[in-house]
Amino acid sequence: MPRLEEHCWRRSCTSRVESNNYSRENWVASKAEEMMSIITSVLSNVYGSLHSVQTANLIRRGLVLFTVGVFLALVLNLLQVQRNVTLFPEEVMATLFSSAWWIPPCCGTAAAVVGLLYPCIDSHLGEPHKFKREWASVMRCIAVFVGINHASAKLDFANNVQLSLTLAALSLGLWWTFDRSRSGFGLGIGTAFLATVITQLLVYNGVYQYTYPDFLYVRSWLPCIFFSGGVTVGNIGRQLAMGGVEKLHND
Repeated sequence: MPRLEEHCWRRSCTSRVESNNYSRENWVASKAEEMMSIITSVLSNVYGSLHSVQTANLIRRGLVLFTVGVFLALVLNLLQVQRNVTLFPEEVMATLFSSAWWIPPCCGTAAAVVGLLYPCIDSHLGEPHKFKREWASVMRCIAVFVGINHASAKLDFANNVQLSLTLAALSLGLWWTFDRSRSGFGLGIGTAFLATVITQLLVYNGVYQYTYPDFLYVRSWLPCIFFSGGVTVGNIGRQLAMGGVEKLHND
């Protein structure tokens, strides 16, 4: 009998120990699950807030670039019209800025797309652009771009080829002075090609015209203007993106 009682007592103790261990494991598992749910919730909230901040920053940059594109389109198109480089219908010339209503929003949209694309391409290539990254350099780049446009309307050469070669050299000088990146050069070439083709289609369909065209309905120096404009807007977009990244890190 004593052995039987001792055996029963040992079995009861063993079952109590196993029950305590099982309850302790359940408690640890429940706490771990609770911690994982808290961590997941925190990470999802952080990701959501970060995504919303990035989206808001992207919209702000796009609006700034759109405004810059509209302003440059109005000023530079007015300069071209005053020098009789481009000709619009009479009803267009009677407007406030001597410009068709669709030119500013189209140029603003193009500036937003190009300006947002430049930092994206830099990030994709893994080559962050660090050459002359300050607003003073960007403002000088804008001034040179306006000067190139002014030269295209003001300078008188014996033929368009000489003017085109001069503006090409100035445009490459602008890229070398303020950019010097492969992505900037490639996107500038792409912008010049696409914008020139669109302009040729508009002129071909009689929307407006150029005086003395020598390159498929347009002036031969027009791609140089678009190239320098793409580089200029790209530098603005890069600087805006850099400011947004610094602000995000500070927050």
